[in-house]
Amino acid sequence: MKLKKEALFAALLSLVAFPAIARSQSLDPSTLLKPAVNSWPQYHGDYTGRRHSSLTQITPRNVGSLGLAWAFQTEQTAHIKSTPLVVDGVIYFTVPDNVWAVDARSGHMIWHYYRHATQGDHIGQRGVAMYKGWLYFTTPDCHLISLNAKDGSVRWDKTFADVNQGYWATMSPLVVKDHVIVGISGDFDNLVGFLRSFDPETGATQWQWNSTPPLGTPHSTTGGMTWMTGTYDPSLNLIYWGTGNPTPVLNGKPRPGPNPWTCSIVALNPDTGKLVWGFQVSPHDTHDWDAVETPVLVDGIFKGKPHKMVMQASRNGYFFVLDRETGKDLLTVPFGPVNWAKGIDAEGHPIPNPEKEPAPDGRVIAPAEGGLTNFRAPSFDPKTGLFLVDASPSWSIYFAKPADGDYGWAGADYGLWSKGVLEPIDYQTGKIRWTHLLGASGSGAGVLTTDSGLTFTGDSYGSVLALDTATGKTLWHAGMGFGMQSSPITYMLDGRQYLMTSSGGVLFAWALPQSAAK
Repeated sequence: MKLKKEALFAALLSLVAFPAIARSQSLDPSTLLKPAVNSWPQYHGDYTGRRHSSLTQITPRNVGSLGLAWAFQTEQTAHIKSTPLVVDGVIYFTVPDNVWAVDARSGHMIWHYYRHATQGDHIGQRGVAMYKGWLYFTTPDCHLISLNAKDGSVRWDKTFADVNQGYWATMSPLVVKDHVIVGISGDFDNLVGFLRSFDPETGATQWQWNSTPPLGTPHSTTGGMTWMTGTYDPSLNLIYWGTGNPTPVLNGKPRPGPNPWTCSIVALNPDTGKLVWGFQVSPHDTHDWDAVETPVLVDGIFKGKPHKMVMQASRNGYFFVLDRETGKDLLTVPFGPVNWAKGIDAEGHPIPNPEKEPAPDGRVIAPAEGGLTNFRAPSFDPKTGLFLVDASPSWSIYFAKPADGDYGWAGADYGLWSKGVLEPIDYQTGKIRWTHLLGASGSGAGVLTTDSGLTFTGDSYGSVLALDTATGKTLWHAGMGFGMQSSPITYMLDGRQYLMTSSGGVLFAWALPQSAAK
């Protein structure tokens, strides 16, 4: 009862203290096709997944003057892993069980929604999606909840998977036209990965696409979880999504063959959920290398010809450039130490080396189980043609343990060495232009680039960094107290550009001094 009274009081306070904001909170789905440059209305900023901004007030010349504009303390022990939305001057963000609306100018709270989930993995929560005047977020126990963006009140609550079977959820939904598309997590055997589309008004299921065959299909796998947010091409009317590893995880014998569509990039029709094409980046994975990393959409010239491309720096250590109309491979190259594949086949798929599968006496493998990259969002800078990724060159020893049985994890891995680096990959050649060390233990931060030639990310020491995109030179840094576990964003209000980052349970907004911002 106390929480309900607090929510009501916060909503009434928002009407008094923020009357214009309280009235204006709405996002027409059509505006997502070409969002305003001063906003950040969805998880990736726009449908391309490039996380690149055309804002240029903060430049390489003045970035050294960035200072803290405000900070918002969630008072939660959970780390912020979400990408905030910025719509009509309001920031929406999450940690598990919580959603906040915060004034983007001042950092003052407008409202706070809390729903305690006693089940499901509370590993993190990556944000909300917005449709008209409504917000959508997933809970650790696999509920999709729709909130009123003006006051945080609940419109409806739908269960989309059974947490008692081992499913859980962390992702930010993707809104495409009149669809709210949600993925799922779960690391146990006998769980089928899927994407599901919901009606944004009623919460009714519109379609479901399963990434693996039905349970009990002989000699097949389960898995293929869809736990990160995909991208969308309106001109082709296709959504692009990455899928996770097959199960059992480290033992491939019960699941012969390539195990589609695990560890894959898939293209689906968002109106029907029908698969248009799929490309498997790790056929028959035995190293837990989910391919859920962002499928980034780029239009450009490749080897002298115009192409609509989808690019992914994958956890397995390879960088892929595909034709996004057909799924045909244009380029497959490693972007760090990789030793698990015998080579690349004629269609661009890595060829797994059976000698590198986990064994009782151990196998030294690069990259490590965490991958050469992971959930950390990359960025694509169209001016330089660089795909910037937070990478982790690394090595592990993988074991198959008979005592662990043939199912479940079915083995173990032990990390040997790793470091964190920021790498800009030239998408035309796969060459790495420069490297910037982010710390011996790696970084959990994503990447943001801007038209002014800046790259923003975080290191493992708790700092936010601004680098020169062309050279990798550090231009500015500031301590936040803890390593960033989210991706930076930028927005502009009242003629002032803000950089937003997080550390632990604190949201930070950085800006130039008022005199320098004019």
